[in-house]
Amino acid sequence: MKIHEYQAKEILKKFGVAIPRGILATTPLQAEGAARQLGGGICAVKAQIHAGGRGKAGGIKLARSPEEARLHAEALLGMVLHTPQTGPEGQEVRKLYVEEGVRIARELYLGIALDRERSRMTVMASAEGGMDIEEVAKAHPEKILKETVDPLLGFMPFQARQLAFKLGLQGDSVSAFVRFSTGLFQAAVATDASIAEINPLVVTATGGVIALDAKLNFDDNAIYRHPEVAAMRDPGEEDPKETQAKEYDLAYIALDGNIGCMVNGAGLAMATMDVIQLAGGAPANFLDVGGGADEKKVTEAFKIILQDPAVKAVLVNIFGGIMKCDIIANGVVAAARQLGLSMPLVVRLQCTNVELGNEILAKSGLDIIAADDLGDAARKVVAATRAVKA
Repeated sequence: MKIHEYQAKEILKKFGVAIPRGILATTPLQAEGAARQLGGGICAVKAQIHAGGRGKAGGIKLARSPEEARLHAEALLGMVLHTPQTGPEGQEVRKLYVEEGVRIARELYLGIALDRERSRMTVMASAEGGMDIEEVAKAHPEKILKETVDPLLGFMPFQARQLAFKLGLQGDSVSAFVRFSTGLFQAAVATDASIAEINPLVVTATGGVIALDAKLNFDDNAIYRHPEVAAMRDPGEEDPKETQAKEYDLAYIALDGNIGCMVNGAGLAMATMDVIQLAGGAPANFLDVGGGADEKKVTEAFKIILQDPAVKAVLVNIFGGIMKCDIIANGVVAAARQLGLSMPLVVRLQCTNVELGNEILAKSGLDIIAADDLGDAARKVVAATRAVKA
């Protein structure tokens, strides 16, 4: 789960992380009022979307007066920002964060993420702040400093000091960095954050250390433990299909292909997408109906898939362990009839009650293409998609 910058800063402030003063605005007049409330001097008017790269895309503007803040807000609200993280469709700006100006001496990077190879949280820092950190890591990996955290001890002050010294910090900035990085780590652990990132982390002209930007993403599997974080969810920033899928406990992620996929099990869903690619096709989505799907769930899954206008054919791939093939078959037939499915539908069933499931499909009277195995299913759905395009 993602949240906005202003929400991330609200959380971080509770853990002693230094942030500039800022006020949320949803109208130009509110932006002007916020700028006045912050003192009327230089401020930043920042688009709030669930994507990075806002500055380069024109989503962050400096204002030297409250009137200029209002003009910037008029231009930004309703704008569709395109960044490397939004995809080609972009994201509409519905909220702004008006933040007081900061006298910047240096820009650094600080982030916390799980290192899956070491099974440890890792604190990362770099002197290349304000830049795309992925590009820095790719071109100059030596510029990414890392401290692996012992899960029993936590992030220790000496580790924070080591990072501060390697970043070239001196004097009071070292202690400020220690307090800042320790607070950030505590916030990440306490909220089950999958990513905690400050880019840029600013060293001010007076030697302070402050978060000019903030990004927190959370482990979906742990959200139930954090109702205050769950309340920060902004459905307007999510794909409507993904939002609908969550309501029915379906795992759905939209992709940019034209073959709709409905599979039970995350691993099998990944394998299905891989085999479709190998067969020369492109999956339109990842969709895991889970092990306990019933006819209603299958019908809703079909509805979500068919909302994507790019979908030209659908592949249903079910391994009936916990999920029995006859239940899926009934669900497929019910959904196809209810929705008036007219595009090619390839179904591959395997395991528990597979004979019964195939019999239900065969007797349905629907134009369903049966497949013997996953490779056969992928070839058939790719061929069907090409026939539709032709």
